[in-house]
Amino acid sequence: MIKKLFIATLFTFTSSHLIAAAYPTINPVPGGIATIDLGSEFKPSTKVYFQKKRVLIKRDENNAWQALVGLPLKIKPGNHKVTIVKNNGTKSIRTFAVADKDYETRHITIKNKRMVSPTKKDIDRHYKEKPLIVAALKKWSDNNNVQTDFTSPVKGRFSSIFGLKRIYNNQKRIRRHTGLDIAAPQGTSITSPAKGTVIRTGSYFFTGNTVFIDHGQGLITMYCHLNKTDVKAGQQLEQGQKIGTVGMTGRVSGPHLHWVVSLNNTKVDPKLFLNLNDTKK
Repeated sequence: MIKKLFIATLFTFTSSHLIAAAYPTINPVPGGIATIDLGSEFKPSTKVYFQKKRVLIKRDENNAWQALVGLPLKIKPGNHKVTIVKNNGTKSIRTFAVADKDYETRHITIKNKRMVSPTKKDIDRHYKEKPLIVAALKKWSDNNNVQTDFTSPVKGRFSSIFGLKRIYNNQKRIRRHTGLDIAAPQGTSITSPAKGTVIRTGSYFFTGNTVFIDHGQGLITMYCHLNKTDVKAGQQLEQGQKIGTVGMTGRVSGPHLHWVVSLNNTKVDPKLFLNLNDTKK
């Protein structure tokens, strides 16, 4: 069968565009989220891809289908495209615009120098653990009712925002902060921001005690540096259910939760999934 290719141009969203009162907030910048209007006639069996990664689709408040696209921190401003693939192999392309965003640089001091300059044994351990983390963040599970209106997983202060360019112990290398740090006393409860399933738990060199939760269609959340883990792989979770407590395991400068949100295997700003009026800043 000859596959047909159609080109369409979408409305360009500004950085303040929202999907009504729903979450996540749409902010098409590096590390943000773009939305693609798929219309009310869209069939949920149709697949949408961005940079060869499958994209989450869901209905909006008007019962129309939309694709939610996670945008990498390294994406270049300008026009980008998603590919829509029907069951019969027919493809169409939709384009959308990504605006630029500059993130600030922050210097951080880590007392445990092994966490900045690991030994060979530490590096070997990290490379053994990395495939487990990568596999968890790549997981896809079909779910036509993905919950995207998150609650904050812990009560505390946003101590290090997403996207920062971070320099550890005055080294020249710049590392990007791909999560949201929430500072809270050790032992503070951490809860699931939405319903989901625990993918795996474990203890890793850099992230310490860690939990991964699958919310469906490539929306994965990750919780790092826990003091205690109260869930296990395969466990079904409701929004607000306890998963563990705040700790200082792994690479940390103090007790906090490092919270990662991954959408189509792309780490995006967790604050986009929160109603900040209901969150302690």
